[in-house]
Amino acid sequence: MNPRRQKRLAAVGGIGLLIVGAITLMLFALTDNIDLFYTPSEIVEGKDGVKPTVGQRLRIGGMVVPGTVNRDNESLAVSFNLIDTGPQVTVRYAGILPDLFREGQGIVATGVLQENGIIEAEEVLAKHDEEYMPPELAEKMKGIKHVNPNQGNTES
Repeated sequence: MNPRRQKRLAAVGGIGLLIVGAITLMLFALTDNIDLFYTPSEIVEGKDGVKPTVGQRLRIGGMVVPGTVNRDNESLAVSFNLIDTGPQVTVRYAGILPDLFREGQGIVATGVLQENGIIEAEEVLAKHDEEYMPPELAEKMKGIKHVNPNQGNTES
């Protein structure tokens, strides 16, 4: 190979290494900011054989179990249980809950997993419409009773 081609090859190789290094650094920086979505069953039993670890940021979605909402009279702290198709997990939140939050309602919470499967939520979002549900989740949730605020007790 002549020297001119060697310089070009070295330049192309160097640029390729810089691009790979930049992408690696970006992905490494994003790992702390990625919130993986879990259901209560996946937190207890694991998702694809992997359980979330204590201290991991995550998003959890499920139905608020009727009768489990506990509010602190002296602060904005509230705790409640979430369920999907199996085990329940407890969510603790200190803040103003959305207007649509109620027992039997679907919610999504963002927070950090603590000991004993408790999630310390930083944000709670209430779903406004439960007409659409992914088919696989709708199939799993058949037979689970929840409270529909418009119609009283119904089965989903």
